[in-house]
Amino acid sequence: MAMTRPEPAPSAAKQPRQPISRKRVDTVLSRSVAWFGAVFGIQALLLVIPQYGLAQPLWAAIATGAMYGSLLLSLLCSGLKRFVVGAHRVVAVVYVLALLTWPFFLADPANPQEGDHWLYLLTTVATASAAIGLSVRGALIYLFVVPFIYGIIRAMPTGGDGPWELGLFNAVYAVILGGAVLVIITMTRAASSSVDDAQGTALDRYSYAVRQHATEVERVHVDAIVHDSVLTTFLSAARAESPEEKLLAATMAGNAMRHLEEAALATPDDGSTVRFRQVADRIVRAAREMSVPFSIRVRSLDTRIVPAAQAEALYSAAVQAMVNSIQHAGGSEVRRWLRVSGVQGGAIEIEVGDAGAGFDPARVPGERLGVRRSIIERVANAGGSAEVRSEPGHGTVIVVRWPVLAPPSAGSEPLEAIEEAR
Repeated sequence: MAMTRPEPAPSAAKQPRQPISRKRVDTVLSRSVAWFGAVFGIQALLLVIPQYGLAQPLWAAIATGAMYGSLLLSLLCSGLKRFVVGAHRVVAVVYVLALLTWPFFLADPANPQEGDHWLYLLTTVATASAAIGLSVRGALIYLFVVPFIYGIIRAMPTGGDGPWELGLFNAVYAVILGGAVLVIITMTRAASSSVDDAQGTALDRYSYAVRQHATEVERVHVDAIVHDSVLTTFLSAARAESPEEKLLAATMAGNAMRHLEEAALATPDDGSTVRFRQVADRIVRAAREMSVPFSIRVRSLDTRIVPAAQAEALYSAAVQAMVNSIQHAGGSEVRRWLRVSGVQGGAIEIEVGDAGAGFDPARVPGERLGVRRSIIERVANAGGSAEVRSEPGHGTVIVVRWPVLAPPSAGSEPLEAIEEAR
């Protein structure tokens, strides 16, 4: 019989919260460099103002406007997180253009500025912007080439005719500062990328483990249904000789068909719950329908609840334990009992036992599904535990326990009932 489960309603996928990521690190770095450029730009005004008249008016207006405009653009784009890389590239390119054209647009080439040009104060800003806007190789080339261009121009007559040692010192100093910034940016990016890669790998492995677990749970569920509802019914029908056994086989066949229909329509994790009392009532009714009598005792159950899927697992495990007892413990003369009770800690405990033939659990073949799949694994997948105690000639006791999810309700009254079946 083929069974198809309805697809569960799709739920919004949770996105993992990333405390560190390449995207966030890039945002922090770009904003830091932008503010760094704004601060140095303000500091450079102390030289821009007195040196403004030393350059041709058109160049001075274009160079200062473009340089400070690019710094403002990088600050705005970094704050808005839009076009960040492009804005920092603009800063690096504008600086190079201003640096290369500066000696050709002096108002009086015979009277250049004294001391460092105002562009020197923005050299580190330019190299830092290149680290944000360019690749590592491009930023490295920019770091070594641009400061030395300034050093060469500084030693030229149009650059102030400074000593070549001073030009070299300025270039090396700018390379050291820019190199430190480039190393910090590169290492921080690499570390954040490693974290992202590790997290992605961990999430992939977790997703795979979840899928594997879901497949295993479904396999155990199907194995248990097939064993409980189909194989057990076939075996009982094949062995039925007396009218009572034939009646039991017919009853089990009807229950099997109903169980298969319910399993096909069930939706896992639908949030429905049942009370402990309802679970106990279902198990008691099943015990009364068995072909041999069970001594039944139900006690200390209150209004606490259990999810419907877990309740179904407890019920099926208890029924399978009773069916196993009927099939393997002996005839109706064997004493059998069922105990359902609430235990300390807010859990439900189900005990199915007999004083029959018993068996050695360690010698049960792996292909036998009754105890292993229908009871132990089924209860374990539902969040409970199952214990099998048996010895050849000394009977069998199967104890199923399940922890409660909700605290006891105030004013609940325990149910005390002792009754003999048939």
